[in-house]
Formats: sequence, structure tokens, C-alpha cells
Amino acid sequence: MAKETSVIDKIVSLCKRRGFIYQSSEIYGGINACYDYGPLGVELKRNVKEFWWRSMVYENSNIVGLDAAILMHPKVWEASGHVQSFTDPLIDCKQCKARFREDDVDSEKLQMKQCPQCGTKGSLTEARQFNLMFKTNMGPVEERSSEIFLRPETAQGIYVNYKNVLDSSRQKIPFGIAQIGKAFRNEITPGNFIFRTREFEQMEMQYFICPEHDEDVYEEWKNNRLEWYKSLGITADKLRLHEHAEDELAHYAKRAIDIEYEFPMGYKELEGIHNRTDFDLTRHQDFSGKDLRYFDDQIRQRFIPYIIETSAGVDRTVLTCLIDAYEEEKLDNDTRTVLHLDAKIAPYKAAVFPLVKKDNMPEIARKITNDLMKEFLVFYDQSGAIGRRYRRQDEAGTPFCITVDSQTLTDQTVTIRDRDTMEQDRININSIISELKTRIEGRD
Repeated sequence: MAKETSVIDKIVSLCKRRGFIYQSSEIYGGINACYDYGPLGVELKRNVKEFWWRSMVYENSNIVGLDAAILMHPKVWEASGHVQSFTDPLIDCKQCKARFREDDVDSEKLQMKQCPQCGTKGSLTEARQFNLMFKTNMGPVEERSSEIFLRPETAQGIYVNYKNVLDSSRQKIPFGIAQIGKAFRNEITPGNFIFRTREFEQMEMQYFICPEHDEDVYEEWKNNRLEWYKSLGITADKLRLHEHAEDELAHYAKRAIDIEYEFPMGYKELEGIHNRTDFDLTRHQDFSGKDLRYFDDQIRQRFIPYIIETSAGVDRTVLTCLIDAYEEEKLDNDTRTVLHLDAKIAPYKAAVFPLVKKDNMPEIARKITNDLMKEFLVFYDQSGAIGRRYRRQDEAGTPFCITVDSQTLTDQTVTIRDRDTMEQDRININSIISELKTRIEGRD
């Protein structure tokens, strides 16, 4: 167990040191389960989202995008069932006022399976339901009628816009709506860094289909989504599928499967693929009074579509990429810390160094940097020994380092170093951009 904890601790340390992720409001002592993305982290996160969007929307002609509002009509959450059932059973300690999930408590003895923070036993309340949605008020007066929720998921924004998208985009079933956006859950037991947080981003696609095709389409998306993680550079042997048993299924699901990754704390969910049947659209039709049926002009029938959902967490995917890429490589007289991030999602695609700060090398390196910045995000560094500069970029996940040296001055060539193999090749300055494109797009 100590080894598992240390891996997360090393990732947390690296993320702060290199500017991937910081504790939110750290100068005030931080706020639990909330994090800020630094210069490298925001680029990694953006690259993951763009890779998802491109593979989901750009590569599928029948999937379109949406960006729904975070604040929605309160009846949306009544229709979805969140007001009534989006709860966790909680138990409080009367002594220290700490709050715990019911499954952490021995219900017969009403004491913690592991002692509460204050060390007091036998001082726990009965379990009570706690809604995980954040409440706020809309308007100038804080009263019951002005209560509104921060959305706990992005899917409902898709469902209530299903008819709008269908009519305005002239799609026909089957078609999908994709969305990336923030969601908020008042988690009671967040933890493991950014694995479970109270503010997070989701990448969701809801696929609307004829009911009779649900099993085939479900299988297609299950396989499609598993392959996506492999194309992201995630180690295939650490991925697995977990099919939900009957007693595990959510109230809306006919079938559900999780794509799981072997984190340091064990196999945990990365993404869920669900057959939600016609539950969601039927509920919103009933609560809103709007006709949400689809008219199929081939069979001349109206029906409420079934939905196959793919739902992934952006932050959890970022954490997976960091953990999967992290390695402490033993060298002859040193240990090299390296992030083997796939070049497609690495924050910096390359770093440019002048070997020394003289003989016009910095000027040449600066010009190369400026030219590359038109195509890629790159980093310029002339500080310290060349070996240390390589190590800094290895730890930041930068796949390639380009060095201007004395030979550059005579034949207009530079060295390009590969992060993973540490091998160096000489290439002409004029071919750097094409070489990087080839290596970035062609890397497994």
C-alpha cells in the first residue's frame, strides 16, 4: 500500500514542480478536492480534449457538437431523477462533526470500521441521505423559489436540446451530440489527486438510435471507445472492460460497461458506456409536455429514440496519461524521471537549445523557435548544462529537443533528440518542421 501511495505522491510533486496542476487557493491553505491547471497542465488538458473532439465530431459526419449552459431549469433535475435519487447515505460523528459514507461504517455497532478523526467510538448518528448537487440562488432574493443547481453532469443539457439540434442540423437517426463541459458534485469522499474532485470536466456523447438497433450500436461504441484510449498512448495491458451486473445497473440503464485503467490504487473507471434506452427523453417529454418523438419517414412511425451514452472524465483521463507516462529510469550513475506522453498530447512538442550562449548560437536558436511557434508550442532554454536541460524537458514530457551547436554554424544542421530513446539525429534546419510533423503523427 505504501508503494501505491508513493506513486500518486510523486505525480503530485512533479505536477506542481513542472507546472501541470496546483492545489486550488494554495496560498490560503487550499480548498479540498479542487485543483488549478498550470501552464503545462492546461496544454495537456486542452490537447486531450481536442483529440477527443476531433475523433468524435470531426471524424463522424453524423455527430455534432453542443455547449449547454451550466445553469438549467430546476425541473430538468426533477425529470432526470437527480433531485430525488442523486444521494449518498451519510453518517456524522457527534463528537468531531466529521462526516462519513455509510459504507465506511459498521452499521451494527454504529462505529467506524476505522476510528473517526477524533478517535471516539460509538458516537455516530443514524444514516441520512445527502444530495450531491450544489445549490445556489438565481436572482436578488435567496428563497426557496429561487433555488437552482450547478449541473452534476453534462448529459441533461444534451437531452433537453435534442429536438433543437435535430431540427436545426437536419440530422437523421442515428446521430449523436457531443459536449465537453464542467460539472459539479458535492463529493463526500473525494481523493487520489484529480481522480475524484468536486469540480470537473466531462467529455460526453449521446447517440440517438432506433430501439431495435440498441445492442449492435452499444457493442460498436464499446469497442470504439476502448480503442480510443489505446490511440491516446495508454498502455493497452492496463485497460480492461467491466460489465455491470443486474444489481449494479443505474435506474436508467439497460446495459452498462466501464472502461477501467489499472491505477496505483487498483482498477478504476475511466469511462462509462451505457444503454440508457428511452428513459431520459421519455422523462423530459412527461415533465415538459413537449413531444420529443422522432418521425421516421421510411417506416412512417413516431417513436422516442434510445440513447447510447459514452461518458468520460477529462481530469481523470489527464491523470491516467500522467500516471501511465511516468517512469523513473535507472541509468549508469543517475535516475532519469521522464513522462512518456504521446507526442499528440504533450504540452510542448519540442524544446530548442543553443549549446552555448555565444558564437551566434542563441540567435539561430531563437529564430528556429519563432519559426516553430507558427506550427507547434515549443520551449526555448539556454540556461544550464545541456544534460540538465534535457532532463527538465524529459520530466515535462517534451518528446523532442533540438540543439544548435558548432556544426550548425558550418552546415545549417541541428541535432534532434528523441525523449524516449535519447537517440540524436542530425537534420537540416529547413526540414525541422516537416520532421516534427512526421514524428508527431507517426509515433505509436
